[in-house]
Amino acid sequence: MIKINRLLIAFSLCAFVQAASAQNKSIYQKGWIDFNKNGKKDVFEDPAEPVEKRVADLLSQMTLEEKTCQTATLYGYKRVLKEEMPAPSWKNEVWKDGIANIDEELNNLASTTDDAPTQYSYPYSKHASAINTIQKWFIEQTRLGIPVDFTNEGIHGLNHDRATSLPAPIAIGSTWNKALVRRAGQTVGLEAKALGYTNIYAPILDPARDQRWGRVVECYGEDPFLIGELGTQMALGIQEEGVASTLKHFAVYSVPKGGRDGNARTDPHVAPREMYQLYLYPFKKVIKEAQPMGVMSSYNDWDGMPITGSYFFLTELLRQKFGFTGYVVSDSEAVEYLYSKHHVAADIKGAVKQAIEAGLNVRTNFTMPQTYIMPLRELVKEGSVNMKTLDSRVADVLRVKFKLGLFDHPYVQNPAAANKLVHNQTSTEMALQMNREAMVLLKNDNNLLPLNKSKIKRVLVTGPLAAETNYATSRYGPSHNPVTSVLKGIQDYLGNSASVTYAKGCDIIDATWPESEIIETPLTDKEQAEINNAVNQAKNVDVIIAVVGEDVKRVGESLSRTGLNLPGRQLKLIQALQATGKPVVMVMINGQPLTINWENRYVPAILEAWFPGPESGKVIAETLFGDNNPGGKLSITFPKTTGQIELNFPFKPASQANQPTSGPNGYGKTSVNGALYPFGYGLSYTTFEYSNLTISQPVIRSQADVTVTVDVTNTGKVKGDDVVQLYLKDEISSVTTYDSDLRGFERVPLMPGEKKTVKFTLHPDDLALLDKNMNWTVEPGKFLVMIGSSSEDIKLKAEFEVKD
Repeated sequence: MIKINRLLIAFSLCAFVQAASAQNKSIYQKGWIDFNKNGKKDVFEDPAEPVEKRVADLLSQMTLEEKTCQTATLYGYKRVLKEEMPAPSWKNEVWKDGIANIDEELNNLASTTDDAPTQYSYPYSKHASAINTIQKWFIEQTRLGIPVDFTNEGIHGLNHDRATSLPAPIAIGSTWNKALVRRAGQTVGLEAKALGYTNIYAPILDPARDQRWGRVVECYGEDPFLIGELGTQMALGIQEEGVASTLKHFAVYSVPKGGRDGNARTDPHVAPREMYQLYLYPFKKVIKEAQPMGVMSSYNDWDGMPITGSYFFLTELLRQKFGFTGYVVSDSEAVEYLYSKHHVAADIKGAVKQAIEAGLNVRTNFTMPQTYIMPLRELVKEGSVNMKTLDSRVADVLRVKFKLGLFDHPYVQNPAAANKLVHNQTSTEMALQMNREAMVLLKNDNNLLPLNKSKIKRVLVTGPLAAETNYATSRYGPSHNPVTSVLKGIQDYLGNSASVTYAKGCDIIDATWPESEIIETPLTDKEQAEINNAVNQAKNVDVIIAVVGEDVKRVGESLSRTGLNLPGRQLKLIQALQATGKPVVMVMINGQPLTINWENRYVPAILEAWFPGPESGKVIAETLFGDNNPGGKLSITFPKTTGQIELNFPFKPASQANQPTSGPNGYGKTSVNGALYPFGYGLSYTTFEYSNLTISQPVIRSQADVTVTVDVTNTGKVKGDDVVQLYLKDEISSVTTYDSDLRGFERVPLMPGEKKTVKFTLHPDDLALLDKNMNWTVEPGKFLVMIGSSSEDIKLKAEFEVKD
């Protein structure tokens, strides 16, 4: 009898499994998927139906539980999620009714703040298959089968194990190369799609106006036009591959009081007009031109209004004025800050109510999603949050999922293809080119650079960054790629043609840093011995290459600085090396402008490499020895001292003028004046000449375009890239405008003696100002067009006039 019962049980189990399998198999029909498993093709399941009808139909079938699950993020494995793969326990979790997105799932994140190793990140095909398995669970094991949006970071390459790595965004900004940034976006999007990610948190559109701020390294620069142009290309590139681009961080995020970061990320002192012209301009431009599907709301306030609880920012500005149609995800803990930091809500329920009514679609935090979902359900049941409001927020999320094709092709079609698509030869070469183009030559007295490989026989490579590599794996980008240090790059480049010696010289910081920036301490015996060793090594070489700057522990998120000198004993090392009389080349690896005043005055050659990618050593060696002619331009002003901050481009007339020593209100000498290196600055191993500036029409109507052309010629002996920059000045206006605005730029490669004509088209938006009533308008009057090689080095000028 027992044996018969066992047979019956086994038979019943087998029948159950077969039935379940048949049911799951039956949901996949030819040309459509039966997500709600009712055996018929609903409107939302029909690819032929318009997106809005599909959204409305699905929404009409959703319960309160299912709707609220589409308003929260589940952070991936090891960050919040405890299981790598779907587990039986998931049937008891809040996401049994679905989830809006899963962030950084199985990406093998590695950074100073997070570590999430997993067996599923590599090889790439294994990750694609793992994402399919998780997506399959949500489609087959939840009632309505709503697919998940798999999100990930991607500001300098996809934030995934061994994906293609780009230099830091501040270096990307220094390329001034729109076409290359578009290719970089396509690479990020293609690799994301191949691995199963459907939404990438990039680009960052925050203007870096305070050089002390830790996240300068993650921004394209300080100028809104440059950021908007490059951000548009990055967003277009990502979305061309069928992946959503989510812009960060909306809004007025990048200028916290005093440049402070970490828990002090609040209180930007920004006037309304400045907010629109500087901080909102890139978002408005990229939304208009690239139609990104995502925006991340920031956790700061503006004028007392926390952004994530502001209907004005998240609905009136973002949707009604800028035309955004995607979904808004909060930066981590932005909702909770409404009560814990800003104190505009009494508790989590009050914060949730403010956020969802303001226009937030999806809440993200490093806690389980139910900490947001459950209070939201209570609010709806109590009548405190209207069901129509919830429906609107959920509809935005569903709309993006439909546009991404998640209801038509929810799985990675060919996981095995990921092994050939991710970090292949083509993407490696693109990243290498971006590293090369990001190099900025700051100083080159007597043409010390490029170094002559055939004449140099002995080289000293020194400095705390010479053998360091962690800068190439900075936050929000790829991990675990092999990195070539500068020392190794130079050794490989020179091979047997020269001897390369190494001395560290000093550590990046000293024991009491950052206090040592305000209270200097004597060098320890060990520190003096390290400097002495470098000096002794320098006596027998032809050239000294000193690699100095910052590493990932000195700049980045939550790592703002109070001083901007080279940290620790690095200046002492440079001074000791310079005193040897040997030629010194200073290579800077850093994430923000540094106040290198002594170095600029006395060191003959300085190369700004920013935070380069894994090929850093190879690219820097190529650049120092002339195989790569540096053509990058600074996308952010280098001040001489933090006492000058704010010191940026663009600026209001006379606001950055030198202090007069005579005449009206000029009777003393108390300040250091001018920038160390201005916006747009960068030298080359060749020379360029501008000529034949022409404007298509001397007089135009207010809504007409203007065409500007200029010839640029390489007048030197080697090939090189020039960045032709167009600045525009509104000569007389009804309100005070900026002294001039960047309104065009083109990176132009030229062979020796080659001449090219560069064409710019100025649109009405480029001429517009915010009038007295805060309306964008083109006013009649004269405009001055200035062509230059930096914001201060203007070569040619011409005028045109706008008439009603």
